[in-house]
Amino acid sequence: MAEVTAEMVKELRDRTGVGMMDCKRALTETKGNMEKAVDYLREKGLAAAAKKAGRIASEGIVEAYIHGGGRIGVLIEVNCETDFVAKTNEFRSLVHDLAMQVAAFRPEYVRREDVPPEITAREKEVLTAQALHEGKPVKIVNKIVEGRLEKFFKDNCLLEQQFIKNPDITVQQLITEHIAKLGENINVRRFARYELGEGLAKRQEE
Repeated sequence: MAEVTAEMVKELRDRTGVGMMDCKRALTETKGNMEKAVDYLREKGLAAAAKKAGRIASEGIVEAYIHGGGRIGVLIEVNCETDFVAKTNEFRSLVHDLAMQVAAFRPEYVRREDVPPEITAREKEVLTAQALHEGKPVKIVNKIVEGRLEKFFKDNCLLEQQFIKNPDITVQQLITEHIAKLGENINVRRFARYELGEGLAKRQEE
C-alpha cells in the first residue's frame, strides 16, 4: 500500500476539483492508486459536483428555524439553480439541517473568505501574544499561530464546522454530497442568528 502524501492529495484535487478531505479519503480507500482514486470520486459524483460549484445558483429558499421555545431563532438563505430542486424534500431537509447547525454552533461567517481582514489581523495579534506569553520559542510562534488561526476559522465559519449530525464530515462536505445527489450547484448565501437577550445587560434586582 502506497503512503498517501500531501503531494498525492494535491494532484488528485487538481485533477478533479474535489476538496482535500475527500481526495485523501479516496486515496486511502484505493491504497494510494491515483487512477482508481479518480474513478472512486467519479462514482460518488463528487468530481462532477466540484465542476458544478461555479454555476450560478439564484433559486432556493429562506428557512426560519426556532429553537428552545423561542429562545433562539435562525434565518438562512440557501440557493440552488432551479425552482424544481428548491421544492424537493432533499433540498429542504438540507436547508433545515443548516439552520439547526447555525442555531447550535453559532458561526459568525459562511466561509473564511467572508472574515474581514481586520478581524483576521486582530486574531493573529491576540494569538501571537498568547503564544509568547505561554513561553513558546519565538521561532515556532508563527507555526503555532497558523494552527490556532485554522481552529478559529473552523469554529467560526459555517462551511468549515463539523456537521452537527455527523462530526466525521464538514458542512461543506455535506453540501458537496447534496450537489452530487441533486445535480445542481448549492450555495449558502447568508444567515442571521438571534438569541433572546443577547447583548442586553441583566436587570439588577434591588
